[in-house]
Amino acid sequence: MNRQEAAEQLQRVIELSRQILPFAESGDALRTALLDLQRREMLDGVRVALQPLTGEDQAMLAEIAALNDRALGALEHRLRSKAREIDLAAAGRRAVVAYAANG
Repeated sequence: MNRQEAAEQLQRVIELSRQILPFAESGDALRTALLDLQRREMLDGVRVALQPLTGEDQAMLAEIAALNDRALGALEHRLRSKAREIDLAAAGRRAVVAYAANG
């Protein structure tokens, strides 16, 4: 892969990163993981061809990293939210058991 092809591939990685974000925000972990795998494979393919990195390459990689951070943050937020829901449901079940035992 030559440098021009690698730069074009990196632009496709940015687009893929933008596609990942809504799936992460909606909590679709499976689709997020599948797209992330595809993105990582694409990044591995351009790593050698883009050496040394230009300022434009670095800017594109920074955008990819920022989008990735947002997607991870969204997934972590959803995970914490679901954990709170599970904790509340467990507390409710314990309350029902306690009320039933005390008649």
